[in-house]
Amino acid sequence: MTGVVIAMSFVFLFFIPAFPGPPAFPALLAAQQGGRLFPPQDLSLLEAPDREDWQKPDLIMDELQIADGSRVADLGAGGGWFTIRLARRVGPNGVVFAEDVQELMLEATTRRVERERLRNVVPVLGTQSDPRLPATGQLDAVLIVGAFHEMDDTTRPEQIRTLLQHVLRALKPQGRLGVVDFLPGNGGPGPNREERADPETVIKTVADVGLTLQKRETIPPFMYLLVFGRPTAAPGER
Repeated sequence: MTGVVIAMSFVFLFFIPAFPGPPAFPALLAAQQGGRLFPPQDLSLLEAPDREDWQKPDLIMDELQIADGSRVADLGAGGGWFTIRLARRVGPNGVVFAEDVQELMLEATTRRVERERLRNVVPVLGTQSDPRLPATGQLDAVLIVGAFHEMDDTTRPEQIRTLLQHVLRALKPQGRLGVVDFLPGNGGPGPNREERADPETVIKTVADVGLTLQKRETIPPFMYLLVFGRPTAAPGER
């Protein structure tokens, strides 16, 4: 996919580079990806009134050390449910890059941000292999919530690897990647068993690009959290 201009009533704090070429039609992209992408028309399914209780966004942000003034990215932002919680956490001195590969998702996020009168969210139209994050070493954290299985196309293994390499470059030296997804099995409100991102597979995939697992936590009753960072050199290796 390529560029998009999104009409907004709020002023961005940061410049977003123009993306070349015409945008791909979201339905066509979904078909090209074998139906892996979450359909925008079903966004209401992500708005369960009890999601705050079982997903525990504050706990997740605490584990990723997201604080006032942090610069973070929400990959696969969808309708912006987690984006606005990140934006509230980082405050006016921080920024949230809300990335998605579907224009309709970014439009939904934009509307939500406008309703919340937030001025620290920058929507970014990415591609399956390039989230188009800021330049090297600018982000304190990158978060992928419930979307890893959409990004990891087993028929195109190079796709997720390239995407994660972009994430690695965008992180500060002490930056963290958080992957939040549904526990294996069919329990809870998540996708079917075969569509869930197996945590062991996630750990191996992320390790292949040079990020190591720093923390693994179950978020009862439905979720798990994996926190990754750059490996820390032993004292004799510095």
